[in-house]
Amino acid sequence: MKGIVRHFVIVMGCVGMMLSSAYADSAASNSQSAFGSSSGKTESGGDSGRFGVGVKTSFLGVGAEVGARVTHRSNARVGFNILGYSRNFSKDGINYGGHLSFRTFEAHYDFFPRAGNFHVSPGVLAYMGNPVTANAVVPGDQSFSLGGQTYYSDPSAPATANGRVNFNQVSPTATIGWGNLVGRSSKHISIPVELGVAFQGSPKSTLNLTGNVCNAPSGSVLRSCMSTSNSTVQSNVVAEQGKINKSMSPFKVYPIISVGFGYKF
Repeated sequence: MKGIVRHFVIVMGCVGMMLSSAYADSAASNSQSAFGSSSGKTESGGDSGRFGVGVKTSFLGVGAEVGARVTHRSNARVGFNILGYSRNFSKDGINYGGHLSFRTFEAHYDFFPRAGNFHVSPGVLAYMGNPVTANAVVPGDQSFSLGGQTYYSDPSAPATANGRVNFNQVSPTATIGWGNLVGRSSKHISIPVELGVAFQGSPKSTLNLTGNVCNAPSGSVLRSCMSTSNSTVQSNVVAEQGKINKSMSPFKVYPIISVGFGYKF
C-alpha cells in the first residue's frame, strides 16, 4: 500500500506542476484578451467541455484515463493500466513458472500545435510492485547451470529458485498521438491513438536459490552436496544474475502503442 501511495503522489505531483505552468500561461492569455485583444475569443470559438474520460488497450495492458482541458491548445491527462500474463519457460536446465504483472500509473501533458487532433505529449510512467516474477522447484538429481557451473538438485532437499525483474520505478515518456479526450468541437466521442516510448532504463534481475545442490548425480563416488547458502554457490548465483542483466541491457525503452475510446463532458 505504501508503494501505491508513493507512486500516486509522484504522478500527481508531476501533473500538478504541469497544471500550474499551463494555467499560468492561460491566465496570461486571458489577461491580454481582457485588455482589448479579441484573438482569444476567436481562437476558442466553438470550444465545449472541460473534462473527458476514456478506456484504452495498449502494450501496458488495459486501462482508463481522465483528461482535463488546461488551455485552448493543451490538456493534462492521468491514468492507470493493468496487464497480467503467465507462461512456463526453461533457463539453464530449470523450468520456471513466469508471471508478467504490470500495474502502472501515468501522467501526460498533451500539447496540440494546431488546436486539432494531433498532439505531442511528454509525461511520466510509474511501475507498481514487481513487473516480472518467476519461480521453480528443481526435481532431485536434475542438472542445471549456474554462473557457468553445473549443479544437481539434492533429492533430500531439492533446490528451489525464484527471481524477479524490475525497471526504474518512475520513467519519463514521450508520445505523439491523434485524438483529443477533451475535444474543442461539439463532438463528445473520440478514438485516441498514441505512439511513443517509456525510457525505463535497463531491466535489473534478482535471483534467489534455496535448498541443497550437489556436484555430481546420485551414485557418483565423489558426490558431495551443500546448502545453496554456501559462499561458492552464492558467487555463482551472482554470476548468473549478472549474465541475465547483461542479456537484458539493450532493452532500455518500452514501446507505447495504444488505442482507446473517450467521452467528453
